[in-house]
Amino acid sequence: MAGHSKWANIKHRKGAQDARRGKVFTKLIKEITVAAKIGGAEIESNARLRMAIDKAKQSNMPKDNIDRAIKKGTGDLDGVVYEEGTFEGYGPGGVAVMVEFMTDNRTRTVADVRHIFSKHGGNLGVSGSVAFLFDRKGLVAFSNEADFDAIFEAALEAGAEDVKDEGDSYEVLTNPSDFIDVRETLEAKGLKWETAEITMIPQTMVKLEGKPAEQMMKMMEKLEDYDDVQNVYANFDISDEEMESLFG
Repeated sequence: MAGHSKWANIKHRKGAQDARRGKVFTKLIKEITVAAKIGGAEIESNARLRMAIDKAKQSNMPKDNIDRAIKKGTGDLDGVVYEEGTFEGYGPGGVAVMVEFMTDNRTRTVADVRHIFSKHGGNLGVSGSVAFLFDRKGLVAFSNEADFDAIFEAALEAGAEDVKDEGDSYEVLTNPSDFIDVRETLEAKGLKWETAEITMIPQTMVKLEGKPAEQMMKMMEKLEDYDDVQNVYANFDISDEEMESLFG
């Protein structure tokens, strides 16, 4: 399975542990704050804020936390000023990696992310070094126990670009601008998704096994656990058997 789907499944399994550490809430609060700062507090006219709030609700974030994050973004409450951007680089085996970050101290973040890459057999590259290997898409993923025919019909009717059977999941891909409409159409038809997000889809994959696979998984986990990192995308492909040996 592709790297984005594989890692999404791993994150889903370890999500409860992350939530206990406050990692998930920290990242969501940053996203809500920045989205509100850029586009205002009205979700009807701010799609980014709407998606951030949806994610927060899915993670059971209290409404008060959401409201405070919005007010910090709009300036109604004092808050930290965040800079956002993307790092690009390579992981073990030449895997392309993109790291989306939000930070109040770029110098610190660059040094920390560079250290994570180098410690796990990778290296940071220059801007544009791997971005061309990814396409930005809306992704709505369903369990393979869902009704594929119903998903396929509803997704194409709603304007989705593609529907894929990935074995242990079904994936609906959309243009980012159509993501919310497609997701809501699927919901209105009673189709319950497991993951819904704007993400980066790799165009090509790099197969990993053995030590490089283990290094890649450790790098992904360290990057995901770092507070200044919002999202990590990579084009690795690791077999189910390899994953089972790494994670049990």
